[in-house]
Amino acid sequence: MAKTVMVVDDDPEVNESITALLEGNGYATISANSGDDCLEMLKSMAPDLILLDIMMPGTPAKEIINKIKGMKIIFLSGVKMSEHQKSELLKGNIVDFIQKPFDIDDFTNKIKTILGDD
Repeated sequence: MAKTVMVVDDDPEVNESITALLEGNGYATISANSGDDCLEMLKSMAPDLILLDIMMPGTPAKEIINKIKGMKIIFLSGVKMSEHQKSELLKGNIVDFIQKPFDIDDFTNKIKTILGDD
């Protein structure tokens, strides 16, 4: 059975691109356009990994991660961050940080490694 990845990004083009990339690599996907949508969907499903944009309208990313303990999360951000800022984010169930735009091969390899598919 394919592992499931939830993509949470308010930019429809980014959401669709990441979803297509993941599906092309054999993953099932769930898309959410906001933190609120993410939290609502998580009431009835449990993806293996969540790709969560840091900057979105609605429920802030930090509040989302506090509500979804025990799930692997990768933060996505189009905002340039220092290594110190990234290390501050990588706590708890946050397993990685990916800067947008990203290299497709690096992105795919990170997902495979985190999900144990490498």
